[in-house]
Amino acid sequence: MTTSPDVIPDRADRAPQPAPRRIGAPRTTHGAGFSALERATRELDPPFAVVDLSGLRLNVAEMVRRAGGKPIRLASKSVRCRALIDGVLREPGYRGVLAFTLPEALWLAEEVDDVVVGYPSADRAALRRLAGDERLASRVTLMIDSADQLDLVETVAGTRGGPPIRVCLDLDASLELAGGRVHLGPLRSPVRTPEQAVDLAREITARPRFALVGLMSYEGQIAGVGDNAPGSPLARAQIRAMQRASASELRTRRAAVVAAVAAIAPLEFVNGGGTGSIEATSAEDAITEVAAGSGLYGPTLFDTYQGFHPLPAAFFALSVVRRPAAKVATVLGGGWIASGASGADRLPTPVWPSGLRLTKLEGAGEVQTPLRGDAAADLHVGDRVWFRHTKAGELCEHVNELHLVDGDEIVAAVPTYRGEGKAFL
Repeated sequence: MTTSPDVIPDRADRAPQPAPRRIGAPRTTHGAGFSALERATRELDPPFAVVDLSGLRLNVAEMVRRAGGKPIRLASKSVRCRALIDGVLREPGYRGVLAFTLPEALWLAEEVDDVVVGYPSADRAALRRLAGDERLASRVTLMIDSADQLDLVETVAGTRGGPPIRVCLDLDASLELAGGRVHLGPLRSPVRTPEQAVDLAREITARPRFALVGLMSYEGQIAGVGDNAPGSPLARAQIRAMQRASASELRTRRAAVVAAVAAIAPLEFVNGGGTGSIEATSAEDAITEVAAGSGLYGPTLFDTYQGFHPLPAAFFALSVVRRPAAKVATVLGGGWIASGASGADRLPTPVWPSGLRLTKLEGAGEVQTPLRGDAAADLHVGDRVWFRHTKAGELCEHVNELHLVDGDEIVAAVPTYRGEGKAFL
């Protein structure tokens, strides 16, 4: 695995860090923080991306504190850099990886001995490789939510012989109201009730090639929805009420499902949560581990959460190439749009110099992004503008490497998945 001993130094070699703190605005959006980044990267030509190691270390520690003693399974899609994945997994409180595709999981499992694939796979070549490699089969766990998926695996792997294929049952964690006519949360698994989970667990255990080892559920309507977004107070109140109701309903239902499935097969792990719901999920007795990753980089998505504020630790810089008007500066590129339902909240945010904003007509463009604001008047061709991405790991799909900054110097440059020639989705 591509690693650097300085990515996250051993604790004995690390200078004492201030205690993580909840803040009302991101710490690194003030001038001193960006002045240090400017000094560290003065020899680089944009576009490039950096990770501020001081912010990363504090976020690593803060997520462990929030987990309350339960291990965190690191969500790799929110990191997408093997050196940083390896560095974080060496930290106390982190154990195993939650991958987003099976080919990625097989790649990571060359070094990591516990990788759960967070989503079902129909990649026949990857399934064939998994089924024929005893070492990989012992390290990688597939996600299953229907018998159809078992059938597909068996068409590739066979029904007998070869190493057992580890599987995890995916439980739907969404909130349903009005008899199921209203669905609040991700459209994931069709398995919701203890009865449905037991039926699938029995189906899994009845097939000789499979071993049921885990259960997972992701409450995206809690973990992935900010409860303190600007705008209507009524909308914020509605989101908070929905999240309280959903957490209460899920706590009871998840415990019942875990108990029912554990009577069919002993479970090695029960996974839940995400960066946005670490405290609530880890407090459930039925949960043995939580999944999280985005909080390491602290993207703008988490600026709208009331209960916690990770420090912004990942940024990208673009060059000013035009000055079409007195208070407009245009940078080259910038259309690094986050996934999800399209809207202004999917766009990257210019954060330094402060006081810049995207235009409503062009937004963040593929080849140019005009920026308005008083600060634009002081920008010249060749100057830089610093941005934050809405989401975490997706930033890494646009650059080949991350420059790791400690203080005001670059201490390492480590490849992203893209830099290693990997594009899993």
